[in-house]
Amino acid sequence: MTENHSEHLPVLLDETLTALVIEADGFYLDGTFGRGGHSRAILSQLSEQGRLVGLDRDPDAIAEGQKLAKQDPRFNIEQGEFSQLSTIVHEHLWQGKINGILLDIGVSSPQLDIAQRGFSFQKDGPLDMRMDPTSGISAAEWLATADMADIEVVIKTLGEERYGKRIARAIVETREHTPITTTKQLATLVDKASPSRERNKHPATRTFQAIRIYINNELDELKAGLEQALDVLAVGGRLAVISFHSLEDRIVKRFFRDQAKGDDLPAYFPITADQLNPRVKIIGKAIKAGEQELAGNPRARSAVLRIVEKLA
Repeated sequence: MTENHSEHLPVLLDETLTALVIEADGFYLDGTFGRGGHSRAILSQLSEQGRLVGLDRDPDAIAEGQKLAKQDPRFNIEQGEFSQLSTIVHEHLWQGKINGILLDIGVSSPQLDIAQRGFSFQKDGPLDMRMDPTSGISAAEWLATADMADIEVVIKTLGEERYGKRIARAIVETREHTPITTTKQLATLVDKASPSRERNKHPATRTFQAIRIYINNELDELKAGLEQALDVLAVGGRLAVISFHSLEDRIVKRFFRDQAKGDDLPAYFPITADQLNPRVKIIGKAIKAGEQELAGNPRARSAVLRIVEKLA
């Protein structure tokens, strides 16, 4: 399926460019290339000496990135996960040279919009949910064999779904006589198992979110990506993270706070804050989309941008 990158709006674009403080001759990494909206904007501010590497798990994103790489010699695309960020940077000999890294967490608009990817309860398709469909097990395969207790824990903890036990029981009871292989099947099942409704939110929203996060190991990948991003940044370099889910944002916020605090020593130690060896300083407050952006891109509603600058 051919995708037009212009149809997929990069979230918090101006705010992200400001956060990264683009240096024309600098080195940058876009940790979630998607369809290249952020990458193209970064490239528009780089000189001929500037360089950008895009990273993504999704083969469709890689194909789009390869097209851009052929058009612009300043750009390279790499297939990989956040946990491979350090390895990829070392392969490019950029260790300690990177001026800015962007991590855009979660599922992309194209993944939601293409029914065959199985991410959306609003479009009927195979229940896959893998960001890289060539790797790991699909959501359907996992739901076919997982213990009810494991399904409940995933839905409750990763989806923050209070009816996780009811939904898990319904999944196990259903699969005993009918395999759950499509997004419509799962969405209908969750709808029937949910005794109440949230205003303006489909009952399957949290369950789909939880299963997707689990299947793609997203929270562990995020934690690894945050650590490795700080390791490879140049001193004075910026790390900007856009999250769309409260669990993700909590991880980012806590990580930034801990790195800005520095060494974990007792409060009674007679030293100043700067002697605690903080790794970063937090730049401003969390940033959310304004009314103008939300009018053109409702999916930006839950986006939160946080920024830190590396001190040492």
